[in-house]
Amino acid sequence: MNVRKSAVVIGSLMILMIPLLRAYGQPKPEVVKFEPFTWKSEPPADCPFERSRDLTGIRFLGLKSGFLCGDTWYPSWAADDKLYSPWTDGSCWRLDGSREGCSSGESSGNAARTGQAVIEGSDPLDLKVYSLGLHVSSALPYHGRYPCGSLVYRGIWYYGTYCLDPSGGAPYGPITVNWPWLGPFVGFRVSTDLGRSWKETPHTPDKPLFGETGINGYPVKIGSPHFVDFGKDMQRSPDGKAYLVAHGADSSDPKWRFWNASWITGDQVYLIRVTPSPETINDPSKYEFYAGRDAQGKPMWTADFTRIKPLLEWNNAMGCVTVTYDAPLKKFLMFVTDGGNTCARMNTYILESDALTGPWRLVSYMKDFGEQAYFVNVPSKFISADGRTMWLLYSTNFAADWNGMKIGVNPPGGHYGLVLQKIELLGPR
Repeated sequence: MNVRKSAVVIGSLMILMIPLLRAYGQPKPEVVKFEPFTWKSEPPADCPFERSRDLTGIRFLGLKSGFLCGDTWYPSWAADDKLYSPWTDGSCWRLDGSREGCSSGESSGNAARTGQAVIEGSDPLDLKVYSLGLHVSSALPYHGRYPCGSLVYRGIWYYGTYCLDPSGGAPYGPITVNWPWLGPFVGFRVSTDLGRSWKETPHTPDKPLFGETGINGYPVKIGSPHFVDFGKDMQRSPDGKAYLVAHGADSSDPKWRFWNASWITGDQVYLIRVTPSPETINDPSKYEFYAGRDAQGKPMWTADFTRIKPLLEWNNAMGCVTVTYDAPLKKFLMFVTDGGNTCARMNTYILESDALTGPWRLVSYMKDFGEQAYFVNVPSKFISADGRTMWLLYSTNFAADWNGMKIGVNPPGGHYGLVLQKIELLGPR
């Protein structure tokens, strides 16, 4: 069984797509229209983030686009104006209209598959999405190996993977069986021909880039990192460095929860950076780690991983994290999903900041968003000239009937696969 999702759901989707492919070949986006509405922000009482005065909410504009396919879409905007993205756990079309299936988690762990795809077009209502193929690698001693941080920069694609479901139970809570615990970030495979061929990372799941381990449920800090989206070919990076955000946890947690650190839950967000090149991307000595603030309140960076500090903390309320730079507004937008028990309804909140190192302020807390939305991000290519409207990308409802809990669809048009919702950021202009 896939350690993250139900194989029954994935298989059913693949069967449903066969008539569509036969009739139309390369499909067009599925478009849904509905009445626009503003999502009510409902932060819990213990929310540690001050409310933003600049961006005060999010409005769904009643227009959804997307594709019924696999998930884990994290597009990177390349110099050739195309978006390049990982994908997995479902199926995706090839240019000839055929389809191929992909699964990153399976029982033995020795043949995890991750896909690479291209998204062509500038209008989300008229995109072309197609797979470039699959890559097979071992997840052992874990049961799954999944895509995460993906960056195309100066014609080179850096594609990261992380592991899930270590052997054994978790010593930090009452668990005696395997679950989708967050394992380590392994490293990056590298392509110099935009995903047609790859050089595998020199690191392995048992000897990962930053030396962390998820065995027996031990919490990792850099489990599933994602590159900050600085625009086309990373053009908005302030210093030529690539930055990554990651969710994780630590072993000193005073209030442990059942799914403390998984693919979609965590307690902290961490920030790291590197000058990207094929020579540096898999060299841990070339990375710097956010290490908190000095006595004057200035951000500190360190080359010593043991001195890393959380960028943000909210115990039992954090999870998968992405960041996009909104150049017109000169704001960083952070999207965090707290996946609860990893299979039921999920909460997503949006934070904003003038700087990557904060302070971060709350734009909107979207309770039960999706109602089971995950891997939420905004591709910088789809941000308007004024920075206010954009397209929110996510997947949803992989477990729509989990143990008798009926998971609905909100906002309309959500589904398992690649979902794009047109939204507007509210606030004074």
